Amino acid sequence: MKIIFMGTPDFAVPSLDILVENGYDVVAVITSTDKYGGRGGKKLIESAVKKYAVSKQIPVLQPKNLKSPEFIKELASYQADLQLVVAFRMLPVVVWDMPRLGTYNLHGSLLPRYRGAAPINWAVINGDKYTGVTTFKLKHAIDTGDLMHQEKIEISENDTAGSVHDKMMHVGAQLILKTVKSIDSGNYETFPQDESQVSKAPKIFHDTCAIDFTKSADEVYNFIRGLSPYPGAWMNLDALEMKIFDAERSFEEDLPPAGTIVSDNKRFIKVATSDGFIVLKDVKLQGKKKMDIKSFLNGYQVDEKYIIKE
Repeated sequence: MKIIFMGTPDFAVPSLDILVENGYDVVAVITSTDKYGGRGGKKLIESAVKKYAVSKQIPVLQPKNLKSPEFIKELASYQADLQLVVAFRMLPVVVWDMPRLGTYNLHGSLLPRYRGAAPINWAVINGDKYTGVTTFKLKHAIDTGDLMHQEKIEISENDTAGSVHDKMMHVGAQLILKTVKSIDSGNYETFPQDESQVSKAPKIFHDTCAIDFTKSADEVYNFIRGLSPYPGAWMNLDALEMKIFDAERSFEEDLPPAGTIVSDNKRFIKVATSDGFIVLKDVKLQGKKKMDIKSFLNGYQVDEKYIIKE
């Protein structure tokens, strides 16, 4: 069975690696085009999937246009039986409908929950106790194809989107292997998604990441976790944007109005919510490096209006 693998970031590498290590014939890899970045924009940046594929001498295709006749012809020349997609962009019908066994995608949720671009983030933001991974067969509408396999993943109260991502990429790799073994055996079934259980995980933008301190401490805490480490929940401090990557909750009596910032300018900054405080732990002020709150206060004086006297 000839397989073409499509993916770009670190998340996809374990899924590709597990296929190679189990002797499957990955005839080509499709990934994003190289980009220039780094200091001065002069460093050529290759995708994690490309680097892995090159190390294993697997042919790499990097089309700018997935509908271009040249790419379609080259893709067809590999005569793949199956295509697998892990963290790649949306495919045109002419691509996903090409292999005789179809194209299967790994999605970072228990579909039909969290269809969309940011399933890990929204599961944590919403305070879910578990999420999971799903393999499904691609069809026209995004994330709507028939399901193959699913695996649950626990979300602890201290998990962030980053830690869930790291768990998920390894569980997902095992699920990709299970899916390929099922297809290879010919002994498998797929199941339609239950449309009554659909929920959405829309793309996250900068404005989406602004913290609303009128919500409860639990809601704000989950929001911070769900956007950490990327793209980062943010608030304003002294008219500057500050991202918060780690925080904890504190429940006290005689709360000031929600959004009130309180600090001793030495050891802590906390912000009132509707029912408690969010105590900041790891932050990054606009134009500065990420640091713990004590290091931050060692070099930054919070506006006097926020200071409480001991």
